[in-house]
Amino acid sequence: MVKLDLPTQVFTPRLNLQKLRYEEAEEIFYCYASKPEATRFMSWPTHRSINDTKAFLKYATEGWKSGTDYSYSIRTQRARFVGSFGVINENGKLQFGYILSPTQWGHGYATEACKSMMAILRKQKGVLSIQTFTDADNKASAKVLQKSGLIEGVRLSNWFRFVNQDNQVKDCIPFRLPM
Repeated sequence: MVKLDLPTQVFTPRLNLQKLRYEEAEEIFYCYASKPEATRFMSWPTHRSINDTKAFLKYATEGWKSGTDYSYSIRTQRARFVGSFGVINENGKLQFGYILSPTQWGHGYATEACKSMMAILRKQKGVLSIQTFTDADNKASAKVLQKSGLIEGVRLSNWFRFVNQDNQVKDCIPFRLPM
């Protein structure tokens, strides 16, 4: 198993990314996890209760320890919780994702967090690939990924079933970071 040597805290010009903590359950739930408009393009179901968020945080804590999942909170420099960024590690093959509160869309936070994390991930030993994908309808996320240096792949027809879109199978666009 390739374990990553990721920092528990990352500072960008406007943001502070920090290893997710159990104490952030309410912020996560109310900021984005319970909001259908925020979770529409996510691979996990919209949280219906704070217990769903606490279960996720238990998974995230264990994932960090085992080296399989590295999840960060995203906060402004003024400590306002605005979203999360996560990296799944499958023995050096990295997949990442992010989510922001709908009230924070359009401020460039996703691009800033993504660019910073790509620079860190690219330097990790044992990493074979860094990639993600978006629903083909998620144009905003595609722009973030392009601005962050990822290369768009060929559209994949009927590729992923999105639980928050009535389990509809959708076309997706893969993205990879050149190594």
